[in-house]
Amino acid sequence: MTEENKKEEKIEIPEKFKKIVEEIEKMSVLDLSELVKILEKKFNVSAAPQVIAAPVAASGSDASQSLGEEKTSFNVVLKGIGDKKIEVIKIVRDITGKGLKEAKDLVDAVVNGPQVIKENVKKEEAEDLKKKFEEAGAQVELK
Repeated sequence: MTEENKKEEKIEIPEKFKKIVEEIEKMSVLDLSELVKILEKKFNVSAAPQVIAAPVAASGSDASQSLGEEKTSFNVVLKGIGDKKIEVIKIVRDITGKGLKEAKDLVDAVVNGPQVIKENVKKEEAEDLKKKFEEAGAQVELK
């Protein structure tokens, strides 16, 4: 994994693609998945599973944490919605900027497994978001 991280650091992005790459880096895993599906349909191609960079980035941060470095960014993961589903949907809408249907679909998907709500959030913001969800009765984990 260390070699993969070194390879990632050496990648030089041509100027014409920098803006696109920056936008992609800001996207959640769910948004990236949706984007890949759209691109596959649009251009009639298939993406290989090894191409997805999100798991590599997560492992890199896990590796740095095991070396004793304090983690500076977190992913906010919704594990359970509790009794106040509508409140949780409102919070998801506020945090992600998604529409009502997308936020509801994301909250409903928690039944099938934990869902990443926001990625690469600073510690203070992550704890604040966790507090909001917990006040609405939801179960949240910071990774």
